[in-house]
Amino acid sequence: MTVKQSRTLVVRRNTTQNSETHTLAMLPADIKGARHDLTFVPGQIAMLQLGDHEPAYFAFASAPADAELEFLIKRGSNAANDIIKLKAGDTLELVDVVGSGFPLDKYQGRDLVMVAMGTGIAPLRSALRHALATPERFGQIFMLYGARTPAAFCYTAEADEWHAGGIELRQVISQPDGYEWSGSTGYVQSLLDNVLPSLSAPVALVAGSSEMIDHTRDRLCEMGFAAEDVLTNY
Repeated sequence: MTVKQSRTLVVRRNTTQNSETHTLAMLPADIKGARHDLTFVPGQIAMLQLGDHEPAYFAFASAPADAELEFLIKRGSNAANDIIKLKAGDTLELVDVVGSGFPLDKYQGRDLVMVAMGTGIAPLRSALRHALATPERFGQIFMLYGARTPAAFCYTAEADEWHAGGIELRQVISQPDGYEWSGSTGYVQSLLDNVLPSLSAPVALVAGSSEMIDHTRDRLCEMGFAAEDVLTNY
């Protein structure tokens, strides 16, 4: 039986990722010390409620073992637009934790191919940070990350840290017009063709829009993936 997790969270920091997206770091209001005590699977989803807004769904962007809880918030809904304005010391409610997340401990010894589009990078960052804590438990780790434009990428300041941890980061944009960009263009699924042939028993972790997930799953199945080796966080 799953126990409902309901807590008041206090904002510690609000950091700008790009013009539309911020990272909020939080801690439960009732803890002693500077580490959260929540239990969750990497990439699970938090139901966050601010004031009279309906609860909104945001994936954990931090790993379970990280000290703080981090969420990637993009402007859009009324709830998100108000949450993104929160400052250090402000509070909101964690209503519950839902979704399957990415149960990486079941896939030790396997190569991991993480495929993200847009803010879908958030749950995969959670999984990536979890894997980086004990990289010897996994094979090769790839992060395939797509965005509309170069300015829309998040966590760009962490690219060097990921590289130092042995992560192979591949990026692609779908709208190159008007931008200086020497990398790949198109959709993130196109990056699979250059990655999968070199791997023997990979597991795919996919996060993004429903349409993107469906297209990526179809492409992976065409390339020989078993359905149980394509993981989503909900």
